Parts: sequence; C-alpha cells; structure tokens
Amino acid sequence: MAYRLSATVHGRVQGVGFRYWVHHTAQRLGVTGAVRNTPDGTVAVEAEAESKDSLQALFVELHKGPAAAQVTQVEAAWAEEAAPTYASFRVA
Repeated sequence: MAYRLSATVHGRVQGVGFRYWVHHTAQRLGVTGAVRNTPDGTVAVEAEAESKDSLQALFVELHKGPAAAQVTQVEAAWAEEAAPTYASFRVA
C-alpha cells in the first residue's frame, strides 16, 4: 500500500531553486516521486510514501518552499495506491 499526493504549487516558484528544494525535502522525509516546472509557472509534485504522515509533512513544507520562493497556494489531491509507482525522487 502506498499513499499518493499530487500537488500544484502556485506563486513565485520557478527560477528560485524550488524543484531542488522539494527533491531534498522529499528525500529527507523518505518520500519518492517527481517534481517539475509547468508552462503556466506553477510547480507540479507527484509524491508517494508508505506513511501518510510523511506525505502530510511534505505538504506542509510545500507551503513554505525555499527562502527565495513566495508560495501563494498549494492545490492537492490525495489517493491510496495498491503499489508505489516511483523507486526514488527525481527532478524533471
């Protein structure tokens, strides 16, 4: 069983090291998945973990971001999956 978080982060989140900060934060929390910039200026995060608490911690951190970022909103969708999709966390 794996828990999944799909999030879209709005604000000043591109060009400020946000994706690499998410990568580091996810690894620290034991979360797998991927993060990427989108054409509309947001950052998309797909994250999975065996512990819902780890994903909740990542969700809280996404509202903060690195020092240069200014997060205005985080949209999130939560799901439970039968098996994890990702083996590690990657920056796309």
